Amino acid sequence: MFNSQATAANKIGLTPNKVSIIGFVLALASAIAYVFAPNASFFLMLATFLLLASGFCDTLDGIIARTFQQVTVFGGFFDSVLDRYADAAIYAAIIVAGLCNQIWGLAALVGSILVSYTRARAEAAGIKMESVGFAERAERMLILAVVSIIAFFWLPALNYGILLLAIISNLTVIQRVLHVYKTLKKSSSIAA
Repeated sequence: MFNSQATAANKIGLTPNKVSIIGFVLALASAIAYVFAPNASFFLMLATFLLLASGFCDTLDGIIARTFQQVTVFGGFFDSVLDRYADAAIYAAIIVAGLCNQIWGLAALVGSILVSYTRARAEAAGIKMESVGFAERAERMLILAVVSIIAFFWLPALNYGILLLAIISNLTVIQRVLHVYKTLKKSSSIAA
């Protein structure tokens, strides 16, 4: 699906790391738009558009890397770091703008960071984490985009969407912890 876009991006000289940076800048722009959303609902739609564009770049960078044999360890690491900053900026902006309950926003932010952290720690221990948990970054971004569109018409939807993200992100962390525990228990690597 994204192969033609990846080919076009490669032809104009965009590397995976450059696309990662573009996605990060779009996420920061989305965060800024969320901050201004309480003053003008136009900014809510702009924030949503920029969020989705950032997500598109997050998908595209990996496709470019794999399609044109540009996969590097640093590239994967760099992309992951930028993704965490992007997530933090967007959640922080929503919290600062007063678009959600602060506790729910912080729980969503922490859950979002820990979803990625638990995967990284498990994979560093040699445990595969593909398909473990139901709130990967793409799903979280889509939920946030959908509730942001609904919030354009009914602002409290964003608050409820953040609550949903807080719940499913932290449930995903629990799923991953349990998966690692069970995997290690099978290999007798857990001390009693």
